[in-house]
Amino acid sequence: MKAAVRHTYGPPSVIRIEDRPRPEPGEGEVLIRVAAAAANPLDWHFLRGAPRVMRLQSGLRRPKEVRLGQDVAGVIEAVGPGVTRWAVGDEVLGSCLGAYAEHAITGQDELVAKPAAMSFAEAAGLPVAGSTALQGLRDHCRLSAGQRVLITGAGGGVGHLAVQIAHAMGAHVTAVCSTGNVELVRSLGADVAVDYTREDVRRTTEPFDVIFDLAAALPYRDLRRLCTPRGVISVAGSAKERPMRHLIAGALLGPFASQRMPIFVASIKHSDLEELTALVDAGKLRVEVSRTYPLGEVAAAIGQIETGRTRGKVVVTP
Repeated sequence: MKAAVRHTYGPPSVIRIEDRPRPEPGEGEVLIRVAAAAANPLDWHFLRGAPRVMRLQSGLRRPKEVRLGQDVAGVIEAVGPGVTRWAVGDEVLGSCLGAYAEHAITGQDELVAKPAAMSFAEAAGLPVAGSTALQGLRDHCRLSAGQRVLITGAGGGVGHLAVQIAHAMGAHVTAVCSTGNVELVRSLGADVAVDYTREDVRRTTEPFDVIFDLAAALPYRDLRRLCTPRGVISVAGSAKERPMRHLIAGALLGPFASQRMPIFVASIKHSDLEELTALVDAGKLRVEVSRTYPLGEVAAAIGQIETGRTRGKVVVTP
């Protein structure tokens, strides 16, 4: 099978498309014929080994794991011993290691059924971005109906899903995005859309109960001014340059600030994937796919994500 791999840290150009043996599912595992895999910012962090602290786990001098890609959607092609959730032919979405390939292996609990209304490309864009938006707003920001929430980077992969989830939770949503995404975020449920190329959100006079910062473009002092004294500021994005800046600043300022400043990294949970697909089935959540690349151009897909200027999700298809 064809698969995207890397044998060294570096820019997207280090990625190679290689012929590799098709994996066989073990106990509790399934083999997926990959229909689509979505690109995420985590891909370029792992690809470059940046910030370097990541290499303590992934390998100091060279990556321990050569496979790439986590978000996957496809069809079950084989099941291993002990698998009870799935049968051959089932259409699924979820998480795996090595999604940028023609086939991938994952545990049966890492998947949920693909909603019939979603294309495979749309389904692939849901797991990581959707989990980040859901866990960030629900668990860490504790967003509730009637609260005012500010979402920056609202037109991006996580952002456009966060707008919809916040709207579904009954919050008043102010979405900050580029000119080209203003109509998109409005259509997704934003009560106010702020075009950052024409308006400065820092001039807002009424503070927000929750700030979900996915752009990492504003310093904490500005975010704190925009937030109510007992509000929540959660920075889930990272700038390409000095990606640890906001995490360190939040950790240092948090104990001395009146606002809560939770720092979190999303994890893929079966129950959350089910909640996300239920929102899709209810017509309250959809995935915007801006561009699809063939497997041979996965480097270009990750390169586009690395610019931080994407509309919705970028997807790779074998």
